Amino acid sequence: MKNLYGETDPRDIPIYSISDAAKYLRIPVGTIRSWTVPISNGSNFSKPLILTQDIKPKLLSFTNLVEIHVLRAIRKHHQMQRDKVRMALDYIEEKFQVSHPLASEKFSTNGVDLFIERYASLFNISEYWRTDLKSSFNTHFQRIEFDKNGFAMKLFPFTGSQEKNNPRIVVIDPRIAFGRLVIAETGIPTIVLAQRLKAGESIQDLACDYNCDRLKIEEAIRCELSAA
Repeated sequence: MKNLYGETDPRDIPIYSISDAAKYLRIPVGTIRSWTVPISNGSNFSKPLILTQDIKPKLLSFTNLVEIHVLRAIRKHHQMQRDKVRMALDYIEEKFQVSHPLASEKFSTNGVDLFIERYASLFNISEYWRTDLKSSFNTHFQRIEFDKNGFAMKLFPFTGSQEKNNPRIVVIDPRIAFGRLVIAETGIPTIVLAQRLKAGESIQDLACDYNCDRLKIEEAIRCELSAA
């Protein structure tokens, strides 16, 4: 991937605002901010759950989006305790010797069990919750495609309230449309479709112009407008 972008991997380029991330991932802005910004604890600052580049204004990379997507599995099913999650993540990073482990295929295979084991030792959780958490992790990882080196390269964000059997109509790929949300396998940006619809063009016109299935056009526009 680096050959097209010089020495910079497009997955590591900070281009998404916290609002962008909230829109694409359907997670509240305040939640994402709390995961990506250090929190003051008296005279000290606690390490954020998601490590980002130290730039202002705060911008996130594609890899950060994947990490936030995976962390959503915990928030969705349990009251996340930030300090214990951070301790479990530190353990995984040390174990795998890889930065951003949540965006690594290693975590999606044997890393999930290690994380749950460590988290369970820090916080008394039931066996039922452990099973539920593993299922949620697996559902989230099914929305990620990894490259040959085992690092996330595509993310199919949830587009509805139901996680399981959620259609993979749209995708975020840092190599396409500058990492903006597009219809999968087409590269058509959802924001462009929404703008053209607002300008008065019909769904049928858009489907003909892009030679794309009408239902995919409708779903892409719904995702863009509902997220906005």
